Amino acid sequence: MTRVIIDGDACPVTDSVIRLTEGTGIFVVLVRSYSHFSMQDYPSHVEIKYVDDGPDSVDYKIVQLAKSSDIVVTQDYGLASLLLGKVRVVMHHNGMVYTEDNIGRLLEQRYRHAQARQQGERHKGPKRFTDEARAKFELRFQRVIDEVTS
Repeated sequence: MTRVIIDGDACPVTDSVIRLTEGTGIFVVLVRSYSHFSMQDYPSHVEIKYVDDGPDSVDYKIVQLAKSSDIVVTQDYGLASLLLGKVRVVMHHNGMVYTEDNIGRLLEQRYRHAQARQQGERHKGPKRFTDEARAKFELRFQRVIDEVTS
């Protein structure tokens, strides 16, 4: 059984994933910290798991839950690197699929930015999530769903 596990504390494509998996037989597991608790109602194919607010608690839970048939959506490069080879697909909310070919470069970039911040350099924050970015994610995610369900 295929599931989509979402690193859900700040994922801008949660609604897209839920909508695109409806009626496919794919279940969605939304993992959030208690500080992101919501009373929102979700469709029956969506399960929410809440974890403590500690650093990386959501990441640890996702690694614990992940199985080889799963798809994981996360913007966390470190978590993505832990899941490569363990799950079917790991995706960023911008539509990028993490691979063995790109994860090393992404982790190196993250390290360089952290060093620069420690030295007092300022970087632009994350880009604003746009409708165009959502459409790109949805197109790529739909292809992944089509591969899984065919």
